[in-house]
Amino acid sequence: MTIEEKLDEIRDQVVEEVPNQVEITNVDFEGPEVVIYTRDPREFAQNGDMVRELAKKLQKRVTVRPDSNVLSDPEKADKKIKEIVPDDAGITGIYFDSEFGEATVEAHKPGLVIGKYGSTLREITKHIGWSIEVIRTPPIESKIIESLREYNRSHSEERKKILKRIGKEIHRDPSSKEEWVRTTFLGGSREVGRSSYLLSTPNSKILIDCGVKPGSNSDGTPYLYVPEVTPIDDLDAVVLTHSHLDHSGLIPLLYKYGYDGPVYCTAPTRDLMALLQLDYIDIAARDDRKVPYNSKMVREVVKHAITLEYGEVTDISPDIKLTLHNAGHILGSSMAHFHVGEGLYNVTFTGDFNFGKSRLFDSASRDFPRVETLITESTYGGSKDYQPSRKEAENKLKKAVQNTINRGGKALIPAFAVGRSQEVMLVLEEQIRHNKIDEVPVYLDGMIWDATAIHTAYPEYLNEKIKSRIFHKEKNPFLADIFKKVDSQQMREKVMEGDPCVILSTSGMLSGGPILEYLRYLGPEKENSLTFVGYQAEGTLGRRIEKGWDEVSLPGSNEKTNSVKINLNVNSIEGFSGHSDRKDLVKFIRKMKSNPERILTIHGDEQKCIDLASTLYKKFHVDTRAPKNLETIRFL
Repeated sequence: MTIEEKLDEIRDQVVEEVPNQVEITNVDFEGPEVVIYTRDPREFAQNGDMVRELAKKLQKRVTVRPDSNVLSDPEKADKKIKEIVPDDAGITGIYFDSEFGEATVEAHKPGLVIGKYGSTLREITKHIGWSIEVIRTPPIESKIIESLREYNRSHSEERKKILKRIGKEIHRDPSSKEEWVRTTFLGGSREVGRSSYLLSTPNSKILIDCGVKPGSNSDGTPYLYVPEVTPIDDLDAVVLTHSHLDHSGLIPLLYKYGYDGPVYCTAPTRDLMALLQLDYIDIAARDDRKVPYNSKMVREVVKHAITLEYGEVTDISPDIKLTLHNAGHILGSSMAHFHVGEGLYNVTFTGDFNFGKSRLFDSASRDFPRVETLITESTYGGSKDYQPSRKEAENKLKKAVQNTINRGGKALIPAFAVGRSQEVMLVLEEQIRHNKIDEVPVYLDGMIWDATAIHTAYPEYLNEKIKSRIFHKEKNPFLADIFKKVDSQQMREKVMEGDPCVILSTSGMLSGGPILEYLRYLGPEKENSLTFVGYQAEGTLGRRIEKGWDEVSLPGSNEKTNSVKINLNVNSIEGFSGHSDRKDLVKFIRKMKSNPERILTIHGDEQKCIDLASTLYKKFHVDTRAPKNLETIRFL
């Protein structure tokens, strides 16, 4: 059946389902969605069940858009929206996109724009015809969020063409009736870094993640040149589990070499990914290192990104449905569940996940209806990898910081911009607020400020406690006066030469970024401290210092390296990790709703992957393996 025939069939089903007075002017595929254009958007607005019933009948994601002929003048529509929405909503902008028939309302309190059970939205649509999207104004101003939102608005015509093309690819007829499923391990197997995996069927090729390896010069990229992957433009989709560069860092490279398809992820993952990739380019330029892509390629990724909510079942190819689930690792992080065929096979990639409690997130989801093969991370899968409690970790951090202040020094904390930094910020804010740490400024350098702003733009992805604090501006911990943004070299120098303070800076493994400048200046002085709160991968500067090196080489000016004495106090605090430890890895599998028949262990040092696979085999009596890079395993 051709695409046109499929659309005609769907149109007939839609016309049959909706009331006679509702005029349908067009039906089209846009990405994974069936989009229904109508002259009567008010009818759909008044009857929310109509769209749900259509989605159920069609077994597709359904979106309703107004026909262009019924859209009211944007100036009048803007005025009407402001009349209907209460002033307390704090509208900061209204943007009209005629390509999608959509008005985006940006406000400090989106709930007041939506109204109880969507009543305010329905009232707006009744008067102006436009579909309404409501987004949150971040409590912390962020240029990256502004620029990403503006970029998609200014490229809506091009984006619509992309979505239509992707929609046709997804809904094409399968080219083969054969039935098999396999995965090729392109990176991140028996190692941490350059995570990338290819899920293949006779009709589909799906790439899961495409990252760089921190601290590596020679083997820092996945095996994207192997026959299973090439040509790159044969890929149907890329699925990104989360934004950290060891999972997302090389996605722009795919567009450089011919890929032109979608990237599926959550909305915060899209924003954080762009932030970290642009920062990766900037840091490399400052350190005179080459990056295989430029900012234009990052914008291509953003343009092709299709964002999904947790639990939303989505067609991404002729024979594969994707559902993302909360991974509890960082903001927007996901476990990716793939349903192949009509009940043929189910594969779940955990990505990086945390099955324990954290200050920011709920623990990882375990409610998969069916999983035949589970592919799980093993960062802390070793036989002795048991993390201390959060309370113990927080007490150690408090002690390390206060001892440094008592000595008149500066507490330097390297951390990932996303995830660990925000956890540490919450701990420091609480300890200082309760007078358990002397009140000193906490300076945020690198991308930490912008990453934190993105957290405040998506509170629905955080746990209830922190979400409720963000909703109340006077209680928002990220707006505490102790936090100061380092926004210039001049300010950085003042911080290093100034009074006792805490400096939270990227990168978490000392593989680049402003942390190196602080280390060069503060490293030789005994009154200062360097406190690691995250995993230090083999081959990184962080791992070397953690092992006890008392002198290291750091990049300096004029392409020279400088030898720096490490005399400051070095601490490593476990317990802040966004990864599950050995206990929680096993607990997660035990508590899964569906018991897998096969478990593969990846994303860990070689011995940790092997140890975890062995333990899971003994405990659950299922097929387990720790695959190597370049292995292909057939599941069916």
